[in-house]
Amino acid sequence: MDEAKIGRLVRELLLELGEDPDREGLAKTPQRVARALAHLTRGYSQNPEGVVGGAVFEAGGANHMVVVRDIDVYSLCEHHLMPFFGHCHVGYIPRGKVLGVSKIARLADCFAARLQIQERLTGQIARAVRDATDAEGVGVVMECEHLCMQMRGVEKQNSRMATSAVLGSFHDDPATRAEFFSLVSGTGRQHG
Repeated sequence: MDEAKIGRLVRELLLELGEDPDREGLAKTPQRVARALAHLTRGYSQNPEGVVGGAVFEAGGANHMVVVRDIDVYSLCEHHLMPFFGHCHVGYIPRGKVLGVSKIARLADCFAARLQIQERLTGQIARAVRDATDAEGVGVVMECEHLCMQMRGVEKQNSRMATSAVLGSFHDDPATRAEFFSLVSGTGRQHG
């Protein structure tokens, strides 16, 4: 990404909005926006295989459901370039190979740091976990708030969107799917 070019375009945008891009508060805004966009879209320079690296581990007889809840997710809506954010919950049933737990969050970040729609993002994360682990099944649930809906358009500030992607046994077996959704919703938690 050419940050200098993005900065020039942001300056032009400020002029079109009727602003003075040379005033004190805006003088460095074009460069700041260019750096922010580079960070927020860093996922384009990442691939799932590189993110996972060597963090797939043999786990012998590991074949029970693994769930990571409440992974913070931040992305930009591809329709309005406005943020959406929330939580991602990922579950999978390994076939003897497990993924380093931090890599699950890094996979979510890899795809979230691109211009996105939540529906596609949910499926991309599920497929990446499946591909990395050869899991028997994978489930992903995302719950996000979309500023393009809260700040403009219908202006519904308390709305959230939920999406899910279920692959393999999470798709084919109703009991497996129900266990996953129970764990994700918190109703399946054990308290000591």
